Amino acid sequence: LITTGGPQLFQSSPTQPLVEAMATQLNPPTKNNPRAFLAPKLVAFDLDGTIWTPDMYMLWGGGAPFQTISSSELRDNRNEPVRLLGISGEILDTIATSEEWKGGTTVAWVSCTDEPSWAEECMNKFRTPMGVKLVDRVQEQAIYKANKQTHFRDLKKRTGIEFEDMVFFDNERGNIDSVKKLGVTSIYCPKGMTRQIWESGVDSWRQRQQQQDL
Repeated sequence: LITTGGPQLFQSSPTQPLVEAMATQLNPPTKNNPRAFLAPKLVAFDLDGTIWTPDMYMLWGGGAPFQTISSSELRDNRNEPVRLLGISGEILDTIATSEEWKGGTTVAWVSCTDEPSWAEECMNKFRTPMGVKLVDRVQEQAIYKANKQTHFRDLKKRTGIEFEDMVFFDNERGNIDSVKKLGVTSIYCPKGMTRQIWESGVDSWRQRQQQQDL
């Protein structure tokens, strides 16, 4: 769904034990409450270069329609591949289905992609390891050209979630430096959503929360 008259917005298998084990590993109990699960209220991901590769503009001269090759690979109309990066799909499954995460965390796309309609098609054709469309694992989407501080102010207004309760992953350093100024835990991921980046990002957010509670 694309709004008119302003910024364009789209509103939107590992086994279960493995998914829950991943969540437990990434989110150990806090010191103040050994039985508590500490998770951000919103996790936001860039698309191009973070969730998939290549950037949509790199497909100019080809692009849509995209053909599904596998759950994690598409081909454009020139047969150029578009692939999910790292454990992107696994992360989305974990947030949506594990007992610790589900129901408590909003997932958002935050993107300035040059071809939002192509991105929309890709997020409807890529599947997570559980076989779910990427678009169906996301609750909020802000996809338009602007400084990404604008995207996060929009998300805060729509969700009521404070910046300090958000984590953001992006492969462009400039976006990380900009959004960090708002108080969002912002994680640079030059190779996309690898396991190491995901784990360290969630841990960085958790450490900030624990420091604020001292």
